[in-house]
Amino acid sequence: MFKKITTMFFVYIILAMIVLPVLITYCSRHSNDTTPTAPSTTENVELASPEIIRQNNDEFEDYIKGVVAAEMPALFEKEALKAQAVSARTYAVRKMQENNSTDVPYDIGQAYITLEQMQQKWGDNFQNYYSKISEAVDETRGQIMVYDNEPILAVFHAESAGKTESAENVWQQQIPYLKSVDSSLDKNAPDFEKSISLTNDEVVKRFCDKYRDILLDSKALAQQIKILSYTPAGYVQQVQVGNQILSGREVRETLGLRSSNFTIQSQNNTMIFTTKGYGHGAGMSQYGAQFMAKEGKNYKQILQHYYTGISFENYK
Repeated sequence: MFKKITTMFFVYIILAMIVLPVLITYCSRHSNDTTPTAPSTTENVELASPEIIRQNNDEFEDYIKGVVAAEMPALFEKEALKAQAVSARTYAVRKMQENNSTDVPYDIGQAYITLEQMQQKWGDNFQNYYSKISEAVDETRGQIMVYDNEPILAVFHAESAGKTESAENVWQQQIPYLKSVDSSLDKNAPDFEKSISLTNDEVVKRFCDKYRDILLDSKALAQQIKILSYTPAGYVQQVQVGNQILSGREVRETLGLRSSNFTIQSQNNTMIFTTKGYGHGAGMSQYGAQFMAKEGKNYKQILQHYYTGISFENYK
């Protein structure tokens, strides 16, 4: 009897050692906390050799086609699609090297759709659109962007507010190739300027749900929310919200605004937030890439404009 109990005890210990870490990993991956952290840099990260990416090469390039199909309209100019392909590939290679992995990184935050989803999305246009995106990926096959001989963090966004934003104003972390650059053609993008209206009660609720110590009164909200400063690129830097000072990014995320370039108006117990651009504003503007391509710029010129001081190499 004692031997049986002892055996069962060791079985439970072994199961706990296996199952518990899995449960912890599962919970952490499905956390409701969607606040982005500062992007990782190559500093203090041991990167694997690019040669590890050689495995599963065809599957990896097919994955890039799925990313481009998901992230950028197929109607865009081919040079814009090629710029998107290189950005997506660079971002993926960097993540694979950080993780010392040869597995295709389907779960790194880039949007991705399968062939079946492309067919559903494009219908009768599937063949033309898929051929166009395949050509953009194939014609840049293996190409990535590097800075100091390391793959860059190739972030991108839909459209800027006229200038892109420096990394330190988005993630409080300086990244030499993510500097503010002109992207004034973005003003021609659809829905460049957009307004949403939220009742005072809804604004208070959203802030109080996220920040437990914040003090706000819906009857005096117009006097309690004020923009204090802007970044050099024109995005909101700091906002007084009741008894706290928040960043423009934090306000944007809390209220679900399209960008952190916004103005605030109060009218009849309603707050009106008018935004310019769409996304965090750092790195490549997708609509900016489209407008540059229409002007005759090639994909390398587009990427060198949005990512300061980068060069190109082949990961194979």
